Amino acid sequence: MADHTGPPNTLFRWAVGAALLGLLVIYQSVDDSPVQPPATAAAAPVAAPAPSAPAARQKAKASPTLPRSRPTRLRVPQLFLDAPFTELGLAPGGTLEAPSADDKNLVGWYRGGAAPGERGSAVVAGHVDTRTGPAVFLMLHLLTPGSTVDITREDGITATFVVDSTQTYPKNAFPDAKVYGDTEDAQLRLITCGGAYDKKLKDYTDNVVVFAHLQSSRTD
Repeated sequence: MADHTGPPNTLFRWAVGAALLGLLVIYQSVDDSPVQPPATAAAAPVAAPAPSAPAARQKAKASPTLPRSRPTRLRVPQLFLDAPFTELGLAPGGTLEAPSADDKNLVGWYRGGAAPGERGSAVVAGHVDTRTGPAVFLMLHLLTPGSTVDITREDGITATFVVDSTQTYPKNAFPDAKVYGDTEDAQLRLITCGGAYDKKLKDYTDNVVVFAHLQSSRTD
């Protein structure tokens, strides 16, 4: 893990990160109340799911990881998506802050984890919809392996990620360690709600997670 503010203890950082992020970075259309973390979480980093053979070959050719820099813009050509970033931290109760529901075209980066392009799993979350209609990650579930995700950073570098897989998980069986665990390379997780909407719980039943890895970078 690249250098961050605070003790450079990767195992501790990701054990705590998995616990804090185990709350699932999900935003719902009717109830914007904070989501509580689960009672248990991964105690050690776990690698992301093994990619397919083509993806593995792409990873072998991937550019070196990048230094830490704040993301400023997300572009997904396949979905015609172009959105600015906001930073997400932790609320006083230990829950993750959500992007403002007042802006439907806004994604959030968890600043306590890896930055996009940095070694580790960078977490980016967004609403699937809000009280006023569809939102930025409405079509996230349609991303297919081989699709690209471009993230422009504050340092002027654009990191291009290639999608390995798009998975849907029941919220009551969310694989925290698989999604949030540390990795040997630079990876990306795009997360939103999925499945049916449960009116009683005021929440969606599933989470959609896009797994991607850094393919290349360029200076704009």
